[in-house]
Amino acid sequence: MAYYDGTKLLSMRDINGNVPEIFICTTNRNGGKTTYFNRLMINRFRKTGAKFMLIYRFNYELDNCADKFFKDINGLFFPGMTMTSKPMARGTYHELFLDDVSCGYAIALNSADQIKKLSHFFSDTSAMLFDEFQSENNHYCSDEVKKLMSVHTSVARGQGKQVRYVPVYMLSNAVTLLNPYYIEMGIAGRLNSSVNFLKGDGWVLESGFIESASEAQKQSGFNRAFAGSGYVQYAAENVYLNDSQSFIQKMPGNGRYICTLKYEDKLYSIKEYAEQGIIYCDDHADASFPTRITLTTEDHDINYVMLKRNDVMLGVLRDLFKKGSFRFKNLRCKAVILKALSI
Repeated sequence: MAYYDGTKLLSMRDINGNVPEIFICTTNRNGGKTTYFNRLMINRFRKTGAKFMLIYRFNYELDNCADKFFKDINGLFFPGMTMTSKPMARGTYHELFLDDVSCGYAIALNSADQIKKLSHFFSDTSAMLFDEFQSENNHYCSDEVKKLMSVHTSVARGQGKQVRYVPVYMLSNAVTLLNPYYIEMGIAGRLNSSVNFLKGDGWVLESGFIESASEAQKQSGFNRAFAGSGYVQYAAENVYLNDSQSFIQKMPGNGRYICTLKYEDKLYSIKEYAEQGIIYCDDHADASFPTRITLTTEDHDINYVMLKRNDVMLGVLRDLFKKGSFRFKNLRCKAVILKALSI
């Protein structure tokens, strides 16, 4: 029986040959990645006194954070030891104690502003661990990536340095290529089923598959009862739960340009391929094309028309989508059109 081993990921350099500060690990469920990194945090603390920080999204998740983190590895690797947590700053964060000795902290990203004001308390943090960085139900903080950046900036200061090296370990099951972190870091367009390791500027990523965990999932009587479920495929086969590759393809030629769509400050083109009966969304757009549309007030600008639910154009596009007449260059283009059609 094989479990996850992060040795290779942790030994990798980024795309520029530098030591990364972000390590991303995704595997199928029950593969052992959480166990591996939780144990790593404890072992480093016991050997060197290096404190760690656990990252959650919302403040209510800090309840029982010590048990959430330590319960599974306690009996396996640290029998007889105990971990407790104490709410600090009126519950803004929790301090963690291993056998009554302070070993780290637990914070919520949604408290990024408060964490900034308390940054001096975290100057002894040596690493940050963010488990479940992909949300299965797409429930993220507003501006979550910016909040993680803010928290890291608050933590990576002190000890006489303007910026300290504080690695962030981000763990998750494979949920969607369109999670905010992959989009922000440019991973969404580079990752596919054949990629096991990927490098970027300041980060490295492992997309792994633990065969024994997959087989155990498949043999579960409960899971066999739902064998056709997309969720079981996600848990056992590392299939991205919220993604569908249907209608993803690159169209030849240019097509007839219909309009430019602006979403989250990025431009997309919508084209018609009349002979094939296809409407195509691409992420290369003409900013000067006279017909320009937006979806949100944040993207609204001069010479743009903001779409409303009952617009004739949206009605036509919805009908075409229902008939299977849409094609998309990539998953991001597909997500933008789905957003437009759902307003």
